[in-house]
Amino acid sequence: MKLIVITKPTFFVEEDKILVNLFDEGMDDLHLCKPGSSPMYSERLLTLLGDNLASKITVHHHFYLKEEYKLRGIHIDDARTEPPTGYKGNITRTCHAVSELQEAKKHSNYVFLQSIFDSQTVESEKQSFTAEELKEASRQGLIDRKVYALGGMNIDNIKYAKELGFGGVVICGDLWNRFDIHNELDYKELLLHFERLRKATE
Repeated sequence: MKLIVITKPTFFVEEDKILVNLFDEGMDDLHLCKPGSSPMYSERLLTLLGDNLASKITVHHHFYLKEEYKLRGIHIDDARTEPPTGYKGNITRTCHAVSELQEAKKHSNYVFLQSIFDSQTVESEKQSFTAEELKEASRQGLIDRKVYALGGMNIDNIKYAKELGFGGVVICGDLWNRFDIHNELDYKELLLHFERLRKATE
């Protein structure tokens, strides 16, 4: 089972150091997602991370960064928006309904199914599916190795996602909420938790 980490929505001082450490601990798929931010800050972060990690990073906005920094690919935040004209390379997407999965999978390396549980990052993003709806999607083969569970995913519900047949889980709040960007410098607990997440997805 794949483990995807999405960046914290805002930039912060220790971010590049923490991300480098996470890569050292085995993170191999990072989604750079900073909604509403200037591309200049993403450029700075990518420069700090260095060329050797670029192939493990997928960008959610400012798609020109993919070519400029030789990133893994781009992520489109819905099921239907076309990629930029002439774009060649990895494409991943977010689906907001089970009915979008079948078509989106045909044109994507993998897709996120959003709002499996209440988000731990964005308070307004609430659980969108009942347990029965997810079981039925799994039974129909709509949930498979190309579909990753997003929304409120944490160490306690990875097993549930595995049982439904998801090919991966997308982690954001469960990781970043373990480090207070305003008051802490020590991010050992965050790294230890990443290791627990990594083992849970094996």
